[in-house]
Amino acid sequence: MTKPISVQLYTVREPLAADRDTTMRRIAEMGYWAVEPFDPTADPKGFRRLLDDLGLSVSSTHAYALLSKEPAEVFDAIATVGADLVIIPGGIAHEEFTTRDGLQRTADLLNGLAEQAAGHGMRIGYHNHWWEIEPQVEGRHAIEALADLLAPEVFLEIDTYWAAVGGADVPALLGRLAQRTLALHVKDGPGVKGEPHTAVGSGVMPVPEILAAAPDAWRIVELDECATDIFTALAESHAYLTSLESS
Repeated sequence: MTKPISVQLYTVREPLAADRDTTMRRIAEMGYWAVEPFDPTADPKGFRRLLDDLGLSVSSTHAYALLSKEPAEVFDAIATVGADLVIIPGGIAHEEFTTRDGLQRTADLLNGLAEQAAGHGMRIGYHNHWWEIEPQVEGRHAIEALADLLAPEVFLEIDTYWAAVGGADVPALLGRLAQRTLALHVKDGPGVKGEPHTAVGSGVMPVPEILAAAPDAWRIVELDECATDIFTALAESHAYLTSLESS
């Protein structure tokens, strides 16, 4: 694995809001050399300067803003931050993932954004939660049926934890979606909706098997809510993933 382990900054949204610079420095000191922003439109120039000062790269970025703001403005901010993989992490009605027609509308939206992104040298991806996994459309998880409708340049960021919560055999799912999957959200916990997450390696997720199923994808740690101190959990997650890479 040559890509550095990344971290989705939503994990540290509260300390980030309180003291961005100190929070980012703590992440770098743990050994994370890449990050995934969740709002690239928030002070993109200042954020890029901070990344450069800390020697951090950007694995990818989430961009809810593409669903509500002028796309050109958002793409300009993303370019400033330094990302070329741009991910829609939700914002689409859950019901759209329950029917073929809904999936077609979702694909049309993502494909349209992908055409615009290409003009900026970027690619569009989609990030799942459980509601794209639980529904079965034509005998498959909805995310799989959606993948067939997406333009070739549109990729997936598979949230491995929510895929498991939604009922998927995650390594098998990744095997079927290998060509689409450029990034993974790696998280751990009890595998139950509404329960807090834990450091990667300390929950129920079969992390080694998951990573082996998508060996070239970015590994991006995310803990939506954490049962322990978030910085301790991030450090433990990085140590665990590093140990897997070196074993």
